[in-house]
Amino acid sequence: MSRRFALILLVFAILVIGVGIGLMEKKPAPQKPAKTGLVGQQAPDINLPLVGGGEVNLSDLRGKIVMVNFWATWCPPCKAEMPSMERLYSRFKNNGFELLAVNAEVDGLEVLPEFLQKHKHTFPVPVDTEGEVQAAYGVFRFPESFVVGRDGIILEHVIGGRDWSDRQTIEHFADLTQGN
Repeated sequence: MSRRFALILLVFAILVIGVGIGLMEKKPAPQKPAKTGLVGQQAPDINLPLVGGGEVNLSDLRGKIVMVNFWATWCPPCKAEMPSMERLYSRFKNNGFELLAVNAEVDGLEVLPEFLQKHKHTFPVPVDTEGEVQAAYGVFRFPESFVVGRDGIILEHVIGGRDWSDRQTIEHFADLTQGN
């Protein structure tokens, strides 16, 4: 009986260690755009109020490369990628690039002022309190970003947080914004 118990205990320990090692593996954020149904399609228009006043229409930005990022204040990867989004925006905003950080929270207009006071930015923050734009883009994970070409066609769909200011991404956006 004790041999059998020892064998069961050994198998259990091996399983626990194997699962633990699998959980500890750090998987990198996806660096390649996901292929989704919207890539290659006309981007759904965005007509939303901006934090701080005014509104934004995606169709008014035709002729620019536009990154549309969907996020929420409660989302850790969303918050983590914001400083790199600010660096990307600062680097290319004068080269025909726009970044729209669409907040997709029902209470966005209430929670955003305090959040944005703590997390400084210069890019526009539209608020989608009704979730209509989020639904039009089929977003259900946060963050999700779409890169829209000058002609309004979605070029890329990136799911998950990433470092928007790494060398490869900067080179990619330099290529996209060239010729402006």
